[in-house]
Amino acid sequence: MASQNLLNNFVSGIPTHHCTLLANQSLYNLSHYQMDEKQLLKAFIPPDSSGNRLDRCRRYVEPQWQLLAANSSANVSQLQTEGCMDGWTFDRSEFYATTVSEWDLVCSLRPLKQMIQTIYMGGVLTGAIIYGGLSDRFGRRSVLIWSYLQLGVLGCSSALSPSYSTYCVFRFLSGMAVSGVILNGVSLSTCLPVCLSVYVSMILAGLAYWLRDWRKLQVITSAPHLLFFAYSWWYSESARWLVLKQRSEEALKTLHRVARINGKPEIIDKLTLEVLHSHMNKEIESSRSSFTMYDLLRTRGMRRISICLIAVWFSTSFAYYGLAMDLQKFGVSIYLMQIIFAAVDFPAKLLALGMLSYLGRRVSQAVCLFLSALIIFANILVPADMQTLRTTLACLGKGFTSASFTTVYLYTGELYPTIIRQTGMGLVSTMARIGSMAAPAVLILDEVLPALPSVVYGGAAVLAGGFACFLPETLNVPLPDTIEDVEEKWSGRSATHQQKEGICLKEGVAFEDDQVVSKDSMTLKELKEAEGTGLNAL
Repeated sequence: MASQNLLNNFVSGIPTHHCTLLANQSLYNLSHYQMDEKQLLKAFIPPDSSGNRLDRCRRYVEPQWQLLAANSSANVSQLQTEGCMDGWTFDRSEFYATTVSEWDLVCSLRPLKQMIQTIYMGGVLTGAIIYGGLSDRFGRRSVLIWSYLQLGVLGCSSALSPSYSTYCVFRFLSGMAVSGVILNGVSLSTCLPVCLSVYVSMILAGLAYWLRDWRKLQVITSAPHLLFFAYSWWYSESARWLVLKQRSEEALKTLHRVARINGKPEIIDKLTLEVLHSHMNKEIESSRSSFTMYDLLRTRGMRRISICLIAVWFSTSFAYYGLAMDLQKFGVSIYLMQIIFAAVDFPAKLLALGMLSYLGRRVSQAVCLFLSALIIFANILVPADMQTLRTTLACLGKGFTSASFTTVYLYTGELYPTIIRQTGMGLVSTMARIGSMAAPAVLILDEVLPALPSVVYGGAAVLAGGFACFLPETLNVPLPDTIEDVEEKWSGRSATHQQKEGICLKEGVAFEDDQVVSKDSMTLKELKEAEGTGLNAL
């Protein structure tokens, strides 16, 4: 899905542009002047506030021929200018056609360019809410098949959009389909590695460089989902979903099919309904409980964890997409920047895994956020002409935000107890999507102050890093199964161990060397052995 999330970088790229000249003042009619075209434009287009390039939104009311003289000392600030009354002329060397050049999304309409990405991310958020419920009701397979079809058809249809508003509607619906694929594709796919998104990002840059036309790029990135739609009919339904829907026989047939595909037919006889139910005992019990998002905030320990994770998820996604969706500000080829930003994810994920193992979860999370903020702030102070240094710092910032994503995903699964883990993951991932929606809108602030978006992104990362410091450490700590486990371990209140011990003894359970031993230990042992040779062997 990386191709869809980052597509707006190229589909809505901003070409170099200036006000269109009057017909009798076109550069074609002035070709008899023996000078460079850019020099000739100085007679028609005033410089911008920096004085280093021509203004993109103003032109002189009358041609200022005196400015073409080599020793001209005219005060251009006193010359009369006007807006681009006849539209804009776009340079076609970097982009042949984009939504920006198609619908003139520049100057006063420039915020509409960022709004496309915000609307798309809004579709991703809406799809997570709608398709999440539908997949729980109708199954993962059905929703995944529909999502592939929706993304393929609507993605290709968006290339035929006659207007800006129509294109935004198509992007919103495509974002919904992307959520359906993300939510259900992970459950049913067996051969797609996590690192595939990195390769897709690099391929996207290559396709964009080759095509340079937003309509063609839209089709070429959406059409493959029609092939996925055809292939997805061979997917089996999620065995876990079937068991939770009390369709265990169908789930068992599905797992037997998986065993045959994996070349392990000997597992079929060992994999029985009893083994399947014992393996999914916790999931079955969780499905019968009625926990809501209120339970994530009801108790002291859960409330601390949820508030901190909301801040970390929002800020990580906010900073990540703030960097990833503004590639043109570094002064380097946007296609090269896309490849570099994609490649930096490899070492970032490896760094995150190493830090998680040696420094622990909390320290790793806080360090990644603080370092990303430090680098974002440092890049503000680097002059625009030092492109190499600015690009290097941007890559480091992108790498640390990517590492923060990797860390928080694992960290969240370890903090929330089993019985409410999916509800917690749903809450924080929703906050991440809200962060990705807000990130493109903040880029509009650069018209007030060029450094303001970076200040906002960096400030959010600092704030989240502070919240991360209040999260409990989970390295080498048993995962909690219930909300009571969380309160006992991390709320700061002592648990009544003697009461629990008394209850266990009444139920025929004794404590021996801090281990729980049941009177039916032989039966439990045999069952565990069956699990080890059955479902886990797949």
